[in-house]
Amino acid sequence: MTERRSFNLSDWALHHRSLVWFLLIVSMIAGTLAYRGLGREEDPSFTVKIMVISAAMPGATTPETLEQVTHRIETKLEELDELKFTRSVTMPGQAVVYVELLPTVRGDDVARTWQQVRNMMNDLRPEFPQEFAGFQFNDRFGDVFGNIYAFTADGFTQRELRDRVEAIRKQVQALPAAGKTALLGVRDEEIYLEFSSARLAAMGLNEQQVLQTLAAQNAIAQSGIVQAGPEQVLVRVGGQFDTAEAIAAVNLRVGDRFFNLGEVARVRRGYADPPSTLFRHNGAEAIGLEIAMRQGENIQSFGAELDALMASIAADLPVGIEMHKFADQPKVVEKAVGTFVKALAEAVAIVLLVSFVSLGLRAGFIVTLTIPLVLAITFVIMEIWDITLQRVSLGALIIALGLLVDDAMIAIETMISRLEQGASLEDAASYAWTSIAFPMLTGTLVTVAGFIPIGLNNSMAGEFTFSLFVVIAVSLLVSWIVAVLFAPLLGVTLLPAKLKHHSGRAGPLRRSFHALLRLAMRFRWTTVLATLALFVLSVVGMGGVERQFFPTSDRTEVLIDITERHNASIARTDASIAALDEFLSQQPEPLFWTSYVGRGAPRFVLAMDVPTPGPFMGQMVVQTADIAARDALKLKLAEFAETSLVGTDIYIKNLEIGPPVGKPVQYRVSSTDPDAARDAARGLAAVLATEPRLRDIALDWNEPARVVRVEVDQDRARQLGLSSQDVSNALAALFSGKIVTQLRDGIFLINVIARGAEADRQSLESIRNLELARPTASPIPLGALARLSYETEPPLVMQRDGVPTVTVKAAVATADQPATIVTALAPQVAEYAAGLPPSVRIVVGGTVETSGESQAPIAAVVPLMLLAIATLVMIQMQGFRLSLIVFAAAPLGLIGVVATLLPFGVPLGFVAILGILALVGILIRNSVILVHEIQVLIARGHSRWDAVFEASDSRARPILLTAAAASLALIPISRQVFWGPMAYAMMGGIIAGTLITLLFVPALYCVVFGVRPSEPDQAPPA
Repeated sequence: MTERRSFNLSDWALHHRSLVWFLLIVSMIAGTLAYRGLGREEDPSFTVKIMVISAAMPGATTPETLEQVTHRIETKLEELDELKFTRSVTMPGQAVVYVELLPTVRGDDVARTWQQVRNMMNDLRPEFPQEFAGFQFNDRFGDVFGNIYAFTADGFTQRELRDRVEAIRKQVQALPAAGKTALLGVRDEEIYLEFSSARLAAMGLNEQQVLQTLAAQNAIAQSGIVQAGPEQVLVRVGGQFDTAEAIAAVNLRVGDRFFNLGEVARVRRGYADPPSTLFRHNGAEAIGLEIAMRQGENIQSFGAELDALMASIAADLPVGIEMHKFADQPKVVEKAVGTFVKALAEAVAIVLLVSFVSLGLRAGFIVTLTIPLVLAITFVIMEIWDITLQRVSLGALIIALGLLVDDAMIAIETMISRLEQGASLEDAASYAWTSIAFPMLTGTLVTVAGFIPIGLNNSMAGEFTFSLFVVIAVSLLVSWIVAVLFAPLLGVTLLPAKLKHHSGRAGPLRRSFHALLRLAMRFRWTTVLATLALFVLSVVGMGGVERQFFPTSDRTEVLIDITERHNASIARTDASIAALDEFLSQQPEPLFWTSYVGRGAPRFVLAMDVPTPGPFMGQMVVQTADIAARDALKLKLAEFAETSLVGTDIYIKNLEIGPPVGKPVQYRVSSTDPDAARDAARGLAAVLATEPRLRDIALDWNEPARVVRVEVDQDRARQLGLSSQDVSNALAALFSGKIVTQLRDGIFLINVIARGAEADRQSLESIRNLELARPTASPIPLGALARLSYETEPPLVMQRDGVPTVTVKAAVATADQPATIVTALAPQVAEYAAGLPPSVRIVVGGTVETSGESQAPIAAVVPLMLLAIATLVMIQMQGFRLSLIVFAAAPLGLIGVVATLLPFGVPLGFVAILGILALVGILIRNSVILVHEIQVLIARGHSRWDAVFEASDSRARPILLTAAAASLALIPISRQVFWGPMAYAMMGGIIAGTLITLLFVPALYCVVFGVRPSEPDQAPPA
């Protein structure tokens, strides 16, 4: 006897009962503590491998910025080995480059890569023009602000409100678990000196000299130190400005002229005009406080601490300032985890019911006890590996429930069988180890191997679902240990010492199965060919199943993306959003809402598509009471936008689950010639417009912006002592303003900005009439040395991998899946693309591309999964023909999958694909158990025909029980948006695959080994 057979773990457990009971009790206590200490999340976290590089070159046109800034950055980034692609947005004087890393870059290496990017940009710095203003880096693009508050004020200035919110922010930051905090919607204070150029000219004053005099008076300069004997005395010179009134009241001397500043300029203190961004809560201007949690903290504990702090702060707020909480991730997580825990409890109840009904009271109770034991040990390992309780890990526990009881069921059934044959409790308990422990282990490992594509998928979607693999693998392996170590001890303790042998007549169901089994074995070729025909039919039928990436979230928020023409001012965008504010205030569905002008909403959940800020865009987040209210409001908003906001791109959407995509149907049109890319994209948009299932078709950049070009007569300018730079500076000072100095107000610096009067700033005629100051002569109007011409240029250019790229985006107007529509449009798009110049390229993006990128790593890992399963099967079967029979059952689950998805109209999503792959391991596990039993009976002297029949009969019950437990346990999550498609696919695959396996595998065995009813062959196969 080999060493492996000499050691019996079940027997060892029976001879060390006190120790095993101690381990059982400790495991339960540790599991309970681990469960209480596990972190809670709504969705699993994943690393957002995107960095944002912002660069500025003030005064440059869009083409100049593109050539001198964006091109240099993108070219340098091509040297980065970890780079997946770059995408950029270039606007006049500003470039924003998004750096996205390959999915193979591990999360721990991302920070090092971002430092490498910073170093590359520092090395590139000397190559930029001297007008280049520098970089800004955002390597925390994926930061999530789970708690956001809005503060509104009645009777307080925004500065007073800002001071109050800043004080609150400092209190929040002092919480031990608080992470990054920031203010939202703050408008910086500024002091404006609004000059009339005509008035200055009439008074013979030089604006530049006036401004230099002001700046000199307000400067901070060292005044010296007096060494007065034993001490030193500091000297300070006063005169710095502290209010706008002090600036207006100052008397200045320019040359021989004395005058009051208020005589030549209007001095006022206000807020940035025009603002760069605006923030409103329920239509009222507000300041927001964004709060993130430290990495690794418990969000519910942090939420409780934060709620207590904010409650005390709210009680101390003065009358007129109100606090509103509109993002509460701890509450969302508590609700989401509670929903899943309820589903887990329902699944446990279903599995227990199956166990009691099938095994009886005592045996069912033993299987019942193994479930919390397996879960407890799994919770301990989850805490060690820092896996939180969230949508995926809890769903994995539910999926694993029906599988993890299989080993315990088989072990207890084997023990009962031995007891019925007259064996003692100890012999019956230890017999499971010698007879089925290793086939069970092989089956367990095969099932785990079926989930390998999830564990080794290096896409962002794979990272999102990684905990599914870990939790299922751990729980199944633990279930085998519990079955061979703890279940025998529980059986010895709870089962009676003797059981009567049940040799009565088989019931009607069993007799029906016997008849069907004999028929399948006698007509073995018919059975095999019929099964193959069903499989081929299911493969064909799979073409009729719609494809899906991830479903939209079942949260109750409505997100509204607002995009104006790209040359629109922020005032135009604000007017559109104000109209939506007014509309929402009249509807019953919204509980509250927030509006963001010039920027997108902060990332309050990880799966958000954060847009590039700009004056032409905005976003709104509307909270409704439930899904019915959410969907009703979406319909109303769509109708309002269609009738009242014509010309504005309004996209109304739900939150997403998994990696964010945005509009689901997208095509990228690229060309080295931006005009060719735009023309081709407009034509493609016309093609998409013929598809009635699409709506809100838009190009992400298209419209040109009007430009006034000032052509300076250079010879005339030199004669007058002027240059093009003087003209540019004067125009910038007139329209945009020029920072003269800064007023120091506490911790804030307030810019003092000189600019033209309001009437001058809003008139194109002011360009021609602008008075240009000369050092030694009277001012001269700009029209005397320059002429004006009118043309257009792109307000922005978007590129991908350094090539101008226009993305045509569309929303889906029906219940069809994006992949279905893209497939239907493929011939039309291909025909259109064939007529384009060779330099123009059209690539499918959106949901279809992201889904493909996520599925490609799965396909790459499937061979490894099959190799692992084949190795395990070969080790167990020790024969090619036996292994072939076992493997032949693997694809049969597809028959049940298609038979379930098609009638119910359930789409085949990313998670459902993972479930289908896992079916391979589950069905092979059943085949391993069945074929192993056949070989055992042959070795005992049974004929092959009898062995096949008796093994199929004896193993049918545990296989069917496992199938029932595994499929019925999925019912609680079949109603959920995320897990529904996977639950349907697995339920159909397990039920149909198991039933077919019980008939197909015996028939195939008879075919492969030529077994006939009359053949009394008793020799085991070679």
